[in-house]
Amino acid sequence: MMAFIARFDSKRPEPKKQLRLAAVLGGLSTIPVIFLQLALEKANPGGMTGALYTAFFVAALTEETAKALALYFAVWRHPAFDERLDGIVYATRAGLGFALVENVGYLMGAESASGFVGIFVLRAVLAVPGHAIYAGFMGYWAARQKFDGVGPGLLGGLGIAIFLHGAYDAALFLCGALPHGPMQVLILPLIIVPFVVVIAGYRRLKAHAAEALRLDDLQHAPRPLPRLPFGMGFVLR
Repeated sequence: MMAFIARFDSKRPEPKKQLRLAAVLGGLSTIPVIFLQLALEKANPGGMTGALYTAFFVAALTEETAKALALYFAVWRHPAFDERLDGIVYATRAGLGFALVENVGYLMGAESASGFVGIFVLRAVLAVPGHAIYAGFMGYWAARQKFDGVGPGLLGGLGIAIFLHGAYDAALFLCGALPHGPMQVLILPLIIVPFVVVIAGYRRLKAHAAEALRLDDLQHAPRPLPRLPFGMGFVLR
């Protein structure tokens, strides 16, 4: 997935050292996040409210903030961060670094071979792309604010990432928190939500990447020579 995203930036690729740094910092950020999440879970009220609390505050808020910090410390003030598309490239790299370490933890916790395969497939299809997409929105708006002075910036992009991540997790957590009875009919719509978040998020982020690349190409396009009156071309020789 890192290679796939890097294809969008093939015209002016980023230094491999900075790309690796963003991924490494994203991965390392899982360590403080684990301890913070354990502390926050102690205040979980349980039930459906607890599912929403875990989704938006314990998971989304801590994890997306960690990715934002990884992006900031890896490249925010580095000369290599000089284009709008770079925000998406570096942020998704940090998000995938985070997902890599998180996935190892989930797979190590599998209690059977079938459980291992199930975790592997589901996280590969949904969770890993999701981590990249949430961070990508954050990186895009951070770059647009930095270079064009438009959009919600890094903090606003972080808010979008938290909302998308929280909606994804909330749908899954609520499936296990719904009380027995008529509310069980909500399970199927809730299961659909993660697919909608990832697919729609990918399509929108792809459009953002295309717009960022278009603006970057305009920035780097050579300026045309001034048109001179007839007979004045000799001054350019």
